[in-house]
Amino acid sequence: MFRVTIRGKFKGLDDAGRAAVLAAAGAGYTEAGTFTHDATVSVFTFRCQVPAETPDDGEDDAALGAMAALEAYGLPHEILKIAVTDMRDIKIRRKSG
Repeated sequence: MFRVTIRGKFKGLDDAGRAAVLAAAGAGYTEAGTFTHDATVSVFTFRCQVPAETPDDGEDDAALGAMAALEAYGLPHEILKIAVTDMRDIKIRRKSG
């Protein structure tokens, strides 16, 4: 599983686009993606969870999957930065008790 964060800015967002962003607002990672944004809904952070289909899937595959999820919203935007976290690499420390 990958968690992808895309930071960007909207370009000429209309009222319908603004409504779509507000409807998909949230701070969690989902496969469809969620938006957080500034007060004017001009700058955004898009969070998307992308499943690893095979053990060979890497960060580039995850970034492409997240960009496809963002494109599915059909909103005019410019991507400024993409960050990918491979959740398979995260180690969880359990407290012994």
